[in-house]
Amino acid sequence: MPDSLLTRPSQDGPGLTPFPLESLAAAFRSRQATIAVIGLGYVGLPLSLALVEAGFTVLGLDQDQDRLHQLACGESPLRQVPADAVRTGLRSGRLRVTAAWHRLMEADAVLVCVPTPLGPHREPDLGAVEAATRRIAQRLRPGQLIVLESTSYPGTTRRLMLPILEATGLRCGEGFFLAHAPEREDPGNGGDRTATIPRVVGGADPASLQLAVALYGAFVDRVVPVASADVAEAAKLTENIFRAVNIALMNELKLVFEAMDIDVWQVIEAARTKPFGFMPFFPGPGLGGHCIPVDPHYLSWQARALGVPTRFIDLAGEVNAAMPRHVLDRLALALDRGQGRGLRGSTVLVLGIGYKRNLEDLRESPGLRLMEMLEARGATVRFHDPLVAAIPALPEHPTLMGRRSMAWSAAALAECHAALIVADHDGVD
Repeated sequence: MPDSLLTRPSQDGPGLTPFPLESLAAAFRSRQATIAVIGLGYVGLPLSLALVEAGFTVLGLDQDQDRLHQLACGESPLRQVPADAVRTGLRSGRLRVTAAWHRLMEADAVLVCVPTPLGPHREPDLGAVEAATRRIAQRLRPGQLIVLESTSYPGTTRRLMLPILEATGLRCGEGFFLAHAPEREDPGNGGDRTATIPRVVGGADPASLQLAVALYGAFVDRVVPVASADVAEAAKLTENIFRAVNIALMNELKLVFEAMDIDVWQVIEAARTKPFGFMPFFPGPGLGGHCIPVDPHYLSWQARALGVPTRFIDLAGEVNAAMPRHVLDRLALALDRGQGRGLRGSTVLVLGIGYKRNLEDLRESPGLRLMEMLEARGATVRFHDPLVAAIPALPEHPTLMGRRSMAWSAAALAECHAALIVADHDGVD
């Protein structure tokens, strides 16, 4: 960053004078700034490439050495991110990947894109956010903008990150700046790109908001500024809880209409012809991914701490969590009626174990839960997924580690008593 953009020591002592906002905002608007992205996964990597495409220099940090090696070699660790985009960024010199945390000092803005999973008791696990914030604080220099993109409950930016960063002696809104811009990636959906999805931005203070809007406005088509980081955090949770609750409604209606011998898919297709007052959601074998099954727990956890019940959200969670068992019961009934056999001793092929179609991501995958439940009922389970060659080590599914996708053939399929389509990847019918 040019010297003219750095904050100078105050003549009154070791403190710092307020940082010249317009200088940094101008650097963002002209794309002359260097942006660090912490976490190069499903959120951080597309974000990094969108920034590079807009003209920024991007410093991508990740602790996964295999991922860094792939990227440094011009390969993409994610199916939905084309390797050509990675190679173009590397060749331009604007994309640099590293595990060296001291290089955070080179950045004018640091965007945090780390996982926010659930703990063993379905409570928020902000360990990665806290660790990243402490790493930033160790190298925080005057004038940097820090933005949390990871989804969390309202108050995370203000109550977790802010005190850690201000413990450096710099004041938010003067010595450094802090904002929340919740990610809105939709992995596996090729229709929307990072730059075309509107972004909500909330600052810890007006100066932080001003800078965050300048940054995101330089590479995103539309920026939606809101009153605070808390509002931005709440907006993201609301988006995902809205989806979870409506999926639960469709899952429940599926059970009701099934008992009436009515095809729920025909019902949805008919209902969606109404041009107002209806938005289609679809039933499924269970929720998966890093957002929809997780985010409602973040808000419910915080609400319980405040003594506020979340009965509607909790009930939706119960309905969605029960769907894998319903699928199993339907499969058992079909085997009994069609072949006169039970699940025990049957060979079942699970087709597609990614948490949704055309995606290899296994986080919270209903396919993995169904495999374990089938085996608990005495079935022999195989799986086929063209996007998942083998199941990696997953703390929630230790017994499935190393299982390999079955080679697809008519003969192999004939050896199975049932095929259960969980993720309908392209080519699976």
